[in-house]
Amino acid sequence: METEITNTVKNLFSGADERDWEKVKNTFADQVLLDYSALSGSPSSLLTPEDIITAWKGLLPGFDMTHHQPAGFTIKQNGDEATVHYFAKADHFLGEDNWTVEANYDTGLIKTADGWRINSHKISNVKQSGNADLPAKAMEVVKNKA
Repeated sequence: METEITNTVKNLFSGADERDWEKVKNTFADQVLLDYSALSGSPSSLLTPEDIITAWKGLLPGFDMTHHQPAGFTIKQNGDEATVHYFAKADHFLGEDNWTVEANYDTGLIKTADGWRINSHKISNVKQSGNADLPAKAMEVVKNKA
């Protein structure tokens, strides 16, 4: 059971790195409480998988490469619900520049007929290094490709 839970979380990140949006979508429940306020300053929001993927498509493909490394999973399971606490390092590369985000995550999952699906995803204790202007540059790259 724990392997299925951690694989769902790992698939979220590997799908994003691979730009495999179907893989990403298959990790999410119908509604996801997304809280990136510690990184972006924006309040948490209840979103559909399509909302999240649309936002990520406006950023991630603008990087030459991204590499997310989640590790140190601690799982608390209660029946058909689970919470996973872990650390992740995310490297983002564009040209000669890089931007790295290191943070803790708390990801909630529910058991569905299709397996474990993410219904909440929160980032905290964010540490950034490298070129903090890279996300804006990546969004410009995506816009210019359109």
